[in-house]
Amino acid sequence: MSFDTKWLDLREPADHAARDPHLMARFAAHIGPAPSIIDLGSGTGSTVRALSPLLPDARWRLTDNDPLLLAEARRRMPDVETAEIDLSSDLSAAIPGEADAITASALIDLVSADWLDSLVACAKGRPLYIALSYDGIGRWTPRHPDDEAVLAAFAEHQRGDKGFGPALGPDAAWNLARALHAQGYHVQTAASPWQVKPGPLAEMLVAGIADAAIEAGTAPDTAAHWASSRQRADNCEIGHVDLFAHK
Repeated sequence: MSFDTKWLDLREPADHAARDPHLMARFAAHIGPAPSIIDLGSGTGSTVRALSPLLPDARWRLTDNDPLLLAEARRRMPDVETAEIDLSSDLSAAIPGEADAITASALIDLVSADWLDSLVACAKGRPLYIALSYDGIGRWTPRHPDDEAVLAAFAEHQRGDKGFGPALGPDAAWNLARALHAQGYHVQTAASPWQVKPGPLAEMLVAGIADAAIEAGTAPDTAAHWASSRQRADNCEIGHVDLFAHK
């Protein structure tokens, strides 16, 4: 599964505003001033740009299955290393032994419980910073009578196979926390919700939710009417969870 650059660029400011600053600071302080970091599902490198002010001397290896996104990452950040890897089948190849830490953003809600177990195994005790995992919360102001039904259909769609097996969707962060606890990690989580005002991001977000809800069984007319209203909503909150784990 891949995403286009337009969507990633639209969401990046919302992602950066949503990330919990205290969790980022704890992660950066824990791994030291010049770590080697593997970023999984990197896209164009938003995680690097978010953490660079805290870790200016970090050495980054960006991994993704989309060569076009990795090429764009190199164009924007010539000093990063990139590796085109199918993370659905070759996770161990993405995480070499010399890496000091592992990061990922907006990724684990797309993967299965088995994939998360593999991630914990491949981490081998190294610290992880896993940010912006969708948690199932969606609130619009003012409310619409179809908000709950459309969001439930979206959550059902989120649990479909995105190329990594049956996805955990809104349950991913908590599944990862449990798996890490079981391996002796200390796990901290924090809410990192988007706050979205009317504009291009709201339009693409709502259109994507409506399309997913239709695929999950929502009547097209219902989804279209809902989307038209939600794109003009005064405010939208989309819930996410950030996670930092270490031994």
